[in-house]
Amino acid sequence: MSDASRVADATGNWVDSRAPQWTRPYLRLARLDRPIGSWLLLMPCWWSAALSAAMAHQIAPLPRDIALFFVGAFAMRGAGCTWNDITDRDLDAKVERTRSRPIPAGQVSVGQALTFLVLQALIGLAVLLQFNRFAVFTGIASLIIVAIYPFMKRITWWPQVVLGLAFSWGALMGFAVTFARLDAPALLLYAGSIAWVIGYDTIYAHQDAEDDALIGIKSTARLFGARTHQALVICYGLAVVLIALALLYAGAGLAAWIGLVAFAAHLIRQIRRLRIGDGALCWRLFLSNRDAGFLLFAGLLADALIRANG
Repeated sequence: MSDASRVADATGNWVDSRAPQWTRPYLRLARLDRPIGSWLLLMPCWWSAALSAAMAHQIAPLPRDIALFFVGAFAMRGAGCTWNDITDRDLDAKVERTRSRPIPAGQVSVGQALTFLVLQALIGLAVLLQFNRFAVFTGIASLIIVAIYPFMKRITWWPQVVLGLAFSWGALMGFAVTFARLDAPALLLYAGSIAWVIGYDTIYAHQDAEDDALIGIKSTARLFGARTHQALVICYGLAVVLIALALLYAGAGLAAWIGLVAFAAHLIRQIRRLRIGDGALCWRLFLSNRDAGFLLFAGLLADALIRANG
């Protein structure tokens, strides 16, 4: 039986088939039907946790930090998406892919969505309070960027930069948790992650480029247009170079460098395969960035284990 309330850009998943009916609009607000964004938010958290653990030659806290970052990333991405849907409800109603999202479809009121946002934010706060004071304040500072992001697509061709600032914040958090400070490796990892986010979200935005043009929404996909491949070479190239500098300053070992090479190879493959007019392919390539993130994390985690036991 089909679900009349199913979101147009959903792909048939556990929310559509197994979740209780009354929970589905809320699960969709949090994007738990499509958790790719949570994974992409989580990757820089795990990178920084592993790299900082390697620098400290101490892996005992790492399993706890990995678990807490997992919970926090899913909670805060859900809160961010809920906020995005609240602010974009009128725009979403004009785009084919998003018009059946819970708020424009009338499945959830703005007040209900705000209450749900607060609940998710409280989960994120509960996670954050497990860390030191410096990490708590560092995490809270990210909320400013999260709050303004949904409005950027209305005023700048570079909303992906602001998304990068928000989605890469986890690259700082591992160092804040481990050292209660932010040194060069943390800042370089953060900058590299921002460049990565700009690249993959440009690919994502090509799915909506035509609709965005009709309603006046700006994006790097529309800005780059036919030059997207060249732009991705720059973005992804910067990501690899900046992360390499972070590894160099951190004194990373061979395993971390192997992870970075695998990460770079994956990004090169994305650029070579991309066809900006093929929305389905853009979606698949965007999804594949979780795998790219895992490749780098695997190398950093192996390096942390080796250095701690060396």
